[in-house]
Amino acid sequence: MTMASQRKLLPLVDDHNKRQSPDWVRISMASALALRYQSGRFNREFDFGGINLLLNYASGCRSDCSYCGLARTRPGDYEDKSFIRVEWPLVETDDLVDRMAKYEDGLTRLCISMVTHGRAYRDTFEITRRIRSKVATALSILVAPPTLNRERLETFKELGVDMIGIGIDAVTEDLFRRHRTDVPSGGGLSWEKYWEIVNDSRDIFGPWKVNCHTLVGLGETDHDMISLFIELCDRQIFPYLFCFNPEPDSRMGAEPKAPISRWRRIQLAKHLIETEGLRWEHFSFDDEGSLTKVKDVEPFGGVVERAVESGIPFMTDGCPGPDGEPGCTRPYGSYRPSEAMRDYPFLPNENDRTVIRDEMALHEIYPGMATS
Repeated sequence: MTMASQRKLLPLVDDHNKRQSPDWVRISMASALALRYQSGRFNREFDFGGINLLLNYASGCRSDCSYCGLARTRPGDYEDKSFIRVEWPLVETDDLVDRMAKYEDGLTRLCISMVTHGRAYRDTFEITRRIRSKVATALSILVAPPTLNRERLETFKELGVDMIGIGIDAVTEDLFRRHRTDVPSGGGLSWEKYWEIVNDSRDIFGPWKVNCHTLVGLGETDHDMISLFIELCDRQIFPYLFCFNPEPDSRMGAEPKAPISRWRRIQLAKHLIETEGLRWEHFSFDDEGSLTKVKDVEPFGGVVERAVESGIPFMTDGCPGPDGEPGCTRPYGSYRPSEAMRDYPFLPNENDRTVIRDEMALHEIYPGMATS
């Protein structure tokens, strides 16, 4: 997938300190296209209605996660840093809200991404208030747990926030500490605080109104991933899946992505756990924690084959739209525009599914699966 016919969004303002939240926010490139800030197209046509906002500060995010493009110690000015390896142009918040209202018929989901900053809660409150004054589309917040408590989460709900996302990313406490707590800048985050916010959000927002972002490729095993998927689904919390995508000049900038076969198998396992009710008895692992076998559901069977043939497990799994379909499809969340798709912002077609079957070589762990 590539993007064509791009042109610059807005003239630059000399004083970066004037372009901060809540009056300015960054938006994803796909959002810029959807809201007509920028001309362009994808080489595969699909409806895109998920609008993603990112808080912006001259001093940047105070966290220093080893894999993140916004990391505090990554070289460069904050406004020039990429996030999940794509551009996030800067726009005026009030103009953005007006455009959301103008094009609302085509919108499926809005999401504000907080960063770790002393003003983040106050500014997210204000941006949410402005959006809700003019736009009714369902709104999620990807929160920064160090800036929040139970009372602030309750305030978000009162403002009309529909879902809360928490970027756990590293799926074990050891990996979380290695990549997010024990860091050069001393801007560490707390595993305990993140889970406090997960638990409070589940209490306040209810079943299937909370999601946890998980990242494949930080050193976890398949067993670690599947363990968290099962725990979250048992609590009616969505696990959302991302693939580590190395950011140049970050501390993990030279690390490889997870092999595509592993990525596809984890996508499938998450779907089977979340949608088909598979649990521990349906998976086997080797001594290194790698997935070695997927067992079908008895007595009926065919669940695995039907899931693969549907293509749904390999779509982007973001917060739902008005009809339950993926409302936030975040193109390029796990891959560059010039790279093969890791997750699809639309339902994969027959040719796509043939590629997917070849990529994951599922017959190695599920003998009943035919090869393409």
